[in-house]
Amino acid sequence: MNNQSQRSGAIAVIGRPNVGKSTLVNALVGAKVSITSNRPQTTRHRLLGIATFPGGQLQLVDTPGIHGEQGKRSGKAMNRMMNRAARGALEGVDAAVLVIEAGRWDAEDGLAFDALREGGLPVVLVVNQVDKIKDKGALLPFIAKVSDGREFAAVHPLSALKRKGLEALVDTLLGLVPEAAPQFGEDEITDKSQRFLAGELVREQLMRQLGEELPYATTVEVEKFEEDVTGRQLVYRIDAVVWVEREGQKAIVIGKGGERLREIGTRARGQMERLFDAKVFLQTWVRVREGWSDDEAALRSLGYHD
Repeated sequence: MNNQSQRSGAIAVIGRPNVGKSTLVNALVGAKVSITSNRPQTTRHRLLGIATFPGGQLQLVDTPGIHGEQGKRSGKAMNRMMNRAARGALEGVDAAVLVIEAGRWDAEDGLAFDALREGGLPVVLVVNQVDKIKDKGALLPFIAKVSDGREFAAVHPLSALKRKGLEALVDTLLGLVPEAAPQFGEDEITDKSQRFLAGELVREQLMRQLGEELPYATTVEVEKFEEDVTGRQLVYRIDAVVWVEREGQKAIVIGKGGERLREIGTRARGQMERLFDAKVFLQTWVRVREGWSDDEAALRSLGYHD
């Protein structure tokens, strides 16, 4: 590809909830910039992952999953805001990646494709989680069925989790962005602050450990984020508040004798130390704010935007 080193542009990563969009963004960036769990709606914010390669730079817009009409009507303010954030990600990008699960295409996948088609963007279909398909012979017929009547710039079967098939996808995406200088430095991996990432890493552990009990009733606010140098050691001192909507939920998050909250904090701190390459002192509290997930003003005060 000629002049590949001068290519730089933005790619929206779109799909229904829980198909591996954030896992794909992290794999391409080469670092954990977007949290993951096996629960839908783990990603609640529009986030930019910056992936720099010898051939150019991709600014990957990770988005909340697009929900169906039923979910939009019956969902809370947070769900409506997430839908607007996902659709708004199509503004100002050069192309889009539609991520689907290998062997599955449903109404929400169709909704995501329709949103991209209306935007007039080149669409690359990523068939993720191919490692889970036992009958590999069924993959090509599935791709043919999905592609029937739908125009894709390219189709890439891959496994984001196992980082298989990424090189070919990168080549395709670089070919869809314009000739331009990189927008970010080689060492930059996201447009979000470390403070934001710290809150997300705490919320990731809430989703992973409490997804069955409190799937969407929690959020995290970082009240203090201070940087210090002790000797030659970089240290971050972080205070994070876990917000819930009812007293009973507070007890669930804290756990017997505070054991569950300590485990959440320990795991989140470990993730922060790996990402920030620094020592982290993390303190967590749980507080009640009734109805925060269905109050747009409360959502904005907690850092949610559309």
